[in-house]
Amino acid sequence: MGNIGIWQLLIVAVIIVLLFGTKKLRNLGSDLGSSVKGFKKAMNPEGEDKKTLDNKEQDVADNDTVQTKTKEKDQA
Repeated sequence: MGNIGIWQLLIVAVIIVLLFGTKKLRNLGSDLGSSVKGFKKAMNPEGEDKKTLDNKEQDVADNDTVQTKTKEKDQA
C-alpha cells in the first residue's frame, strides 16, 4: 500500500493529456525549460564567463597550432 506502479502513472499521464492536450503540455514544457535555464544562468554568471574565456583560450591555442603546422609545411 502506498507504492505507485507503472500502470498508475500511465493512467495519470493519459488523464493529464486528455485534460490539457498535447499542445498546451508542449508549451508548458518549453516554458519550464527556458525558466530553468534562465535560473541557472542567473545563479552562476561567473561560471559562464569562465567557460567562454576557456573556450576562447582553447580556440587561440588551436589556431596557433594550425598556423605553426602551416608554416612548417610551407618551409618544407
